Amino acid sequence: MAAVVLVGAQWGDEGKGKITDYLAERADVVVRYQGGSNAGHTVMVGREEFKLHLVPSGILYPGKLCVIANGVVLDPQVLVQELDGLAGRGVDTTGLRISDRAHLILPYHRGLDAAQEEHRGQAMIGTTKRGIGPAYVDKTARTGIRVGDLLDWEEFEKKLAHNVVVANELLAKIYNQPGYDLRAILEEYAGYTERLRPLIADGVRLVNRALQEGRKVLFEGAQGTLLDLDQGTYPFVTSSYPIAGGACVGAGVGPTRIDKVIGVVKAYTTRVGSGPFPTEITGPAGDALRQQGMEFGTTTGRPRRCGWLDTVILRHAAEVNGLTGIALTKLDVLTGLEPLKIGTAYRYRGEISQDFPASLKALQECEPVYEELPGWQEDITGAGSIEDLPVNCRNYIRRLEELVGVPVHLIAVGPRRDQTIVLKDAF
Repeated sequence: MAAVVLVGAQWGDEGKGKITDYLAERADVVVRYQGGSNAGHTVMVGREEFKLHLVPSGILYPGKLCVIANGVVLDPQVLVQELDGLAGRGVDTTGLRISDRAHLILPYHRGLDAAQEEHRGQAMIGTTKRGIGPAYVDKTARTGIRVGDLLDWEEFEKKLAHNVVVANELLAKIYNQPGYDLRAILEEYAGYTERLRPLIADGVRLVNRALQEGRKVLFEGAQGTLLDLDQGTYPFVTSSYPIAGGACVGAGVGPTRIDKVIGVVKAYTTRVGSGPFPTEITGPAGDALRQQGMEFGTTTGRPRRCGWLDTVILRHAAEVNGLTGIALTKLDVLTGLEPLKIGTAYRYRGEISQDFPASLKALQECEPVYEELPGWQEDITGAGSIEDLPVNCRNYIRRLEELVGVPVHLIAVGPRRDQTIVLKDAF
């Protein structure tokens, strides 16, 4: 048995798609354990680019079992579109299974998401307005509708009828927005049901049986540690648990099943949406880094805010995830920058702190304490081993390991599958 959890160690968008794809080749089963279609993984296969939102990255390898687990909130419309897009490009999607315990996103969830975000005004969180938060709210309130309910149409219709009334009242009385027609939703979801019925399964049983049989299982997280509902920069977070512990809850496996936790770390820092960002680079320098790293959202196309590497948040990520290794991505983007900066601590009200504060107000007041390192000018995109990297590049990696206290296992020097340096195999 080998179970590896892959998590984002920053604010998401760390390049998890490439690393998931790389590890998926070595896995037997790939499990997406939380989030929804607000997440996106970009994977390069040769010169072809694939943008995945719900389907686990392992789908690009024939013969892999790919599971959308119970911790995911599933938008059938998005999933069907994604499956059609993959089929149109010759990708076999018959290995996909959807947990019957996963919760559904309904049209009113998207409507509530947009209305609530607009209502927040200056305090908006920066959601993708895809209904993720409201779907998780229904799940927590015990009024959610699960994928398995699609297989019992009478039960689905009864639950939906109740929820549409409640959602329409909220939209009309609080947000002054139009409501939704029950019959139209039923007709739309009847089509999705026929399409998805063969894929619905007991996801918990599938994953645990694979582990019992000694198969290699990769648990794929969406977003990142700093967007975790509990451990992130609350309230500027997602509505689920991207951290490693979320894999246990979101896939229905015990913590004793997990062997390794790999944190994906971008060689610099980015985030999307609102919220404090101590090492953010503004102005032309930040714009240049954004263009060089092509930092635009896979799902929304929104430009990402860019900044220097922040090891305060990485130490926090190492603790809450129990990281056993780091997959370092986009190292090639730093080529030509001189000097390089690494945030090693925060200065808060005159005091130096190594810790990541829970208070959003405190984090907004934190100023980064930087350490400068010399950069490199050499092109590293063709490097096949650590020895092929320039000395200053290797020093940057070594300093990252020292500051975070976790060894680097993988290094991405470009977006393609073959642009990966392996220092230690995850499986």
